[in-house]
Order: sequence, then structure tokens, then C-alpha cells
Amino acid sequence: MIVVVTGASGNLGRAVVEHLVEGGHEVRTLQRRESGLGHLDAITDFLGSVTDPASVAEAMRGADAVAHLAAKVSLTGRESDFRDVNVGGTRIVLDAAEAAGVSRFVQVSSPSVAHAGAALVGIGAEPADPARARGMYAQTKAEGELLALARDRPGFAVLAVRPHLVWGPGDTQLVGRIVHRASRGRLPLLNGGTALIDTTYVDNAASAIAAAVERAPWAHGKPYVVTNGEPRPVAELMTGICRAAGVKPPSASVPASLARVAGSAVERWWRIFPGADEPPMTRFLAEQLSTAHWFDQRETRAALQWAPKVGIDEGLASLAAYYAQDRDR
Repeated sequence: MIVVVTGASGNLGRAVVEHLVEGGHEVRTLQRRESGLGHLDAITDFLGSVTDPASVAEAMRGADAVAHLAAKVSLTGRESDFRDVNVGGTRIVLDAAEAAGVSRFVQVSSPSVAHAGAALVGIGAEPADPARARGMYAQTKAEGELLALARDRPGFAVLAVRPHLVWGPGDTQLVGRIVHRASRGRLPLLNGGTALIDTTYVDNAASAIAAAVERAPWAHGKPYVVTNGEPRPVAELMTGICRAAGVKPPSASVPASLARVAGSAVERWWRIFPGADEPPMTRFLAEQLSTAHWFDQRETRAALQWAPKVGIDEGLASLAAYYAQDRDR
């Protein structure tokens, strides 16, 4: 197939492209800067934004499938920025895909679209709920997912894949934030870091998205949460990532209730006086670090005919090798 991948300049997007090419597909990438994947055969870069209908239409011409990863991802920011990309951009990509005769559409979403702050223990993919989702990223991603799934029909198979807490070598979102904050002593454990959470190694998330493209005609119309299926305490995961990067793991513990109150106050302050960096704490971050969120993977694996191949310990070893190589440069 000819598959359009939006957001291919990100860590997960690049991995998705590599998996699709390995699967024998021709890939077109659409993002605002070079994807860095020019070394691969069967790939064509299209430079542009998902908020520009002309750029999107050009990339879609003659395509068979779409993996839509492009998104505005941040703990804070202007509502209009999130809405323009995560809702408006998704609508533009959907419109262009349908107009071009694309038959398969994979919306890459997030479990945060169905997270209202309480623990998520052993559940599947609950319905996206923009009204209860925490923070502008989750709220707008929930709206985008609902937009996409509403387009599902015969001849245009749409499904949503929700990779949970994706990490791996080169990741600037989860790993980069943990390492940056830990190196500056700004990474507390909430309630001792005992909350049990699922995460997803980047190669596993990418292979699941590639599998969704291929399985769309049989798995369409629904969201699927994707994880490694290896829930571990927050403290254990943070320690593993910090040790892999060569920085001191967090040890100080803060009550989660205090962190949530502080996070709410910081968010209000940041809206008025935004800093150059991300805020040290938000209510959403406090909830993520102090509540259990792990998921039943049986439906996902059956529908996508997929299973993760890289375990957490193997992933941490790869992460350590990546940082060791970086230090040796």
C-alpha cells in the first residue's frame, strides 16, 4: 500500500515509518521539517502542516492508508494551539483522505482521552470523553478521536490506537522530561512512587500502529489501548530510566494530594505568566504520577494480531546503550 504518515519527524513517527517500510509498503511522510528518513527506500517526504489543506491534499493523492500521528503535545499552552492541530488538523486530514479515496485510517490517540483523574486498573479502551479529560492535550485529542471514529463507514475503515506512555532511545517526551528534571533535582516521587502503571517501548508502539494499518478492514470502528503489558511501580520505571541515562534517580517523596493542589496553582500562574520551560508540576502530571493506570491487552492483541516484542528490561538496556554511545561522542 501507499501509506501517508503524519508527524513522522517525531520519535514514534519515525519508528512507524520504518516498520511500514519493512512491511513492504510505500510511505509518504507529512510534517513541517525533514523526517530524517531519507536513507530509506520507498519513502517520500512532503513538507507541510496538517493545518494546511493544500499540503495535506497533495500528500494524500493516490494513497491507500493513513497513520495520523501529528499532534500538539505539551503539558501547557494556548488552547487555540491545541485545538488547531489536534481537532482542526485531524478534520483536515480526514477530509483529504476521504476525498482522495483512502480506504484505511488509523488515528493515533492516547489513553488520556478517557482518564478523568481516577485509577484505571485492568480496563480496556473506555470511550473518549472530552468533557472529563484532564488538560488541553487530552481534551483535544479526545475530540479528535471522536471525529475520526465518527467517519468510519464501508470503504473508509477508521480505528484509533492509544499507545500509553511511549518511551525509548531518542525520546524527548517521557524520557527527556524525566532525565531533565531528575538531573536538576526537580523530579519528586508522589506517595513514594508506588502507583502501578503500564508503558510502551517505542518499537512496540510502532509495530502496533503498523499492524493497525494492515488490520483496519477487520478492526475498524473502535479504539484500542496499546502497552507493553508489564505494569510496574512509577518509582521502578523512573529509576530504570535515570540509571540508563546516568543521572541520579529521584528519592524524595511528596504527598500526591499536595502535588495536585500545587499543580493546579502552578497551572493558573503559568496561564498568566508562562515560563520559558514547562511548569515543574501540573494537576494532570500529579494525577499521572500518583494513580494506577494499566490496561487489559487481550482485545487489542486479538484485533490487531499483534504482540509486543521488546520487554521493559530489554528496552532499558537499549536506552542505556544509547546514552553510553551519546556520552562517547
